[in-house]
Amino acid sequence: MEFTYEGRKATSPAVRAAAGDTTAREGVPRRQPAREPTAHTYARALPVVPVRARGMTIEGADGRRYLDCLSGGGTLALGHNHPVVLEAIRKVIDSGAPLHVPDLATPVKDAFVTELFRTLPPGLADRAHVRFCGPAGTDAVATALRLVRAATGRTGVLAFTGAHPAPAGGSPDATRAAPSDAQTTLLPYPQDYRCPFGIGGERGAELAARWTETVLGGPATGVPLPAGMILEPVQGDGGVLPAPDAWLRRIRRLTADRSVPLIVDETLTGVGRTGAFWAVEHSGVTPDAMVLSAAIGGSLPLTVVVHRDDLDDRAPGAGTFPGNQLAMAAGTAVLGHVRENGLAAHAAGLGARMLDRLRTLAGELACVGEVRGRGLMIGIELVDPEGGDDGSDRGTTGPGPAVAPDGTAGGRPRPAAPGLAAAVRRECLRRGLIIDLSGPCASVVRLLPPLTTTDEQAGVVLDRLADALQTAARDRFAHRRTEQPRHPHHAPPRPAGGTEPPG
Repeated sequence: MEFTYEGRKATSPAVRAAAGDTTAREGVPRRQPAREPTAHTYARALPVVPVRARGMTIEGADGRRYLDCLSGGGTLALGHNHPVVLEAIRKVIDSGAPLHVPDLATPVKDAFVTELFRTLPPGLADRAHVRFCGPAGTDAVATALRLVRAATGRTGVLAFTGAHPAPAGGSPDATRAAPSDAQTTLLPYPQDYRCPFGIGGERGAELAARWTETVLGGPATGVPLPAGMILEPVQGDGGVLPAPDAWLRRIRRLTADRSVPLIVDETLTGVGRTGAFWAVEHSGVTPDAMVLSAAIGGSLPLTVVVHRDDLDDRAPGAGTFPGNQLAMAAGTAVLGHVRENGLAAHAAGLGARMLDRLRTLAGELACVGEVRGRGLMIGIELVDPEGGDDGSDRGTTGPGPAVAPDGTAGGRPRPAAPGLAAAVRRECLRRGLIIDLSGPCASVVRLLPPLTTTDEQAGVVLDRLADALQTAARDRFAHRRTEQPRHPHHAPPRPAGGTEPPG
């Protein structure tokens, strides 16, 4: 049988699969684990073989449809295959323009930079330069750090625990991007539930700021003045932790007073995700440089560093792929669509409504330690309400106590529950919902729905998530109770009812 795809004979396996050849698709789940490493990957955690996608919906090779709250790891601000993105890509292809060039001036690049500058915080846009990097976020981080080192003549870097992206050792990529003689100092990032000082709230953020102020005190502290500081306004891989606005403003004052350039990493938070076009705008802070990636490429690989003109240097080299014309065209379309249609404001309103409902649900489930987030970047931290007696759910970070819902100091936070989080992800997938996990112990359910998500879609997402949470918690903890050692003279307890997962 001969297939055609957009007028072409479908002879290769890839084209046959795109054309709908189920024979070409059915072996994918079998071949993937045999060919790829056993390291943790999305493909292993989410055994879905996507063949079509539109907006928030993915269709798998098995014909099932899923609501996607992963959004390509935050790269899909408008969801899958948005018409404005497809049109922008087709125009470049049909024009005969080169698909990739070195770091040359092109009409496509000029349009992207012009649209990007329209969205930047005013204090930065007025005197900004833009530098295109390689396709990975680590390339942009390395470029930003190189710039501040060249400008200051210093080598050290200040970063924060839980930063994105993080290697297995837990340090941010600032460590990997630094030369061998550079020192990276990790600072405490303020949060409530697992406050590093056991206090949370305004007092915890105050202590985190004081710690930073001490480190920035100069050689007397044992830490030389650094070349720069890099932070996320909302930590993504750290567990969806929004930085308090007052804390961020204080950090900006501390760095500015000491001529330490502040780099803000907007890889996961940019392009309207948090309810402002750039998350740093919530606090009114103007950074010295911004690392931009993920959504700015309209689903295609693109990273840039936007920085103050006085941080410029003449060091050659921007990686192998600084001139991806398709990504720039797609990025221009996304930036313009988000700006012109007020999608950041939509994300703020819809995210607030989703957080309200999730917090109501959290009051009914002891396994939810905290619900937090900003805009459509939402985290639900799962904990073990029974203390974790099977060894798999241990991993409390921070000494506690946590902050209670009324803002006062509460009891110690429960141990993290990565096993439960993995079970929730599986239950979500069974219900046609794709979610992500984050946090140091992978115990935080992370939702990154597209900015185009409707109230109706959000309601379906929350219904499926609530059902998955309730089922996973009931099954996990009921099973544990039946497995606990019992005194030989005691009659065995009756199994908890309703523990069977739905068919």
